[in-house]
Amino acid sequence: METISTTRRADASQTAPRRIAWITGASSGIGRALALRLARDGWTIAVSARSADELASLAAESDGRIVAFPLDVTGKAAIDQTVQAIEDRLGSIDLAVFAAGTYFRDYAVDFDSARFRTMVELNLIGTAQCLEKIMPAMIARRSGQIAVVASVSGYVGLPGAASYGATKAALNVMCEALYPELRSHGVKLSIVNPGFVDTPLTRKNDFPMPFLISAEEAAETIADGLAAGKYEIVFPWKMAVAMKLLHMLPARLRFALTRRMLRPQA
Repeated sequence: METISTTRRADASQTAPRRIAWITGASSGIGRALALRLARDGWTIAVSARSADELASLAAESDGRIVAFPLDVTGKAAIDQTVQAIEDRLGSIDLAVFAAGTYFRDYAVDFDSARFRTMVELNLIGTAQCLEKIMPAMIARRSGQIAVVASVSGYVGLPGAASYGATKAALNVMCEALYPELRSHGVKLSIVNPGFVDTPLTRKNDFPMPFLISAEEAAETIADGLAAGKYEIVFPWKMAVAMKLLHMLPARLRFALTRRMLRPQA
């Protein structure tokens, strides 16, 4: 009986329709871990990031299911060309995960509008440009799934995260606004709000990171949330609860707590 069931599963996998995913920000961290997880689940993954070498290394870890398409999402024309290349080579994109972004800490004493612009152009405008390109085709065929990676930092303003938190808050609001309309067109949309995840970006932090999880744990949670069709995929739950409670506090109490997060004066 086991031989028969195994054969049937193999036959089913051969006849199952090919599922195509596109992940930006896939050269490291959450994007990379998610690409590997989805590949294990049978997806064919187009991965994009600015580092061609890192993408090539990622593709080499798969059995041909991961295909590299280097891209800087701040370039609108480059996004158009990349999506066309993906569709020409792999087919229509069923799932798009926009995880490209960067992070640095900033404070009032060294606030720099040029650095703020850099953060906005990558984290926010880059994501918006990807959405602009990917949504029309999904709406037209009334199917598809999109996930945007934001952060629990978008829930409340934290010292050191003025620029980063602003971009992540904007992503949350943008997706909340788009969700009902996309849903009416048969397109699923998810917002992913991670807490602290062990990635090359967070390893630059010089402060304790509560409830830190691995990128692989994050990828498992995201994959499960996408499969379940969740709108908000937030983790780890302890960090999510803490941040949401902080947001709900009256301003006087909230600021009393966030003042404790200030870096020591030199």
